[in-house]
Amino acid sequence: MTQRYIEDYTVGEIIVTGSFTLKRAELMAFATTYDPQPMHIDEAFAASDGPFHDVIASGFQTLAIAFKLFVNMGYFEGDVALGGPGMNDLRWLAPVFADDTLTNHVTIVEARRSRSKPDRGILSLGHDLRNQRGDTVLTCVTASTIRCRELPS
Repeated sequence: MTQRYIEDYTVGEIIVTGSFTLKRAELMAFATTYDPQPMHIDEAFAASDGPFHDVIASGFQTLAIAFKLFVNMGYFEGDVALGGPGMNDLRWLAPVFADDTLTNHVTIVEARRSRSKPDRGILSLGHDLRNQRGDTVLTCVTASTIRCRELPS
């Protein structure tokens, strides 16, 4: 894919990303560094006393994977993406385990030119991250600032 400007997005468009399989070592390394709770890093605890009977990925890691899968599509290449002002409605709906394969189903929620800065716009993306069984594990809406291809006349 190639970079896309704000004019290149259509509200309602659905983009299905490639997939990513989360390996146990990646799950453990991320959790050890950024979210060292027993359910994420202590295999003995997780197996005996944890609610899921195995370690699960940190929700923050699943969020990062969801966004990575979209960015890997190539739409934000070059100088088109100018950062993101925020995120809304983040929900972790099901656990992610080692060796789960995740795919992001992204819906264009909004694609509009900025009124105050006409060289850019706001792109709102509805993320629906699913595992290999089709179960939704995470949803959220992210906002990104994206360059416009042309200035208004």
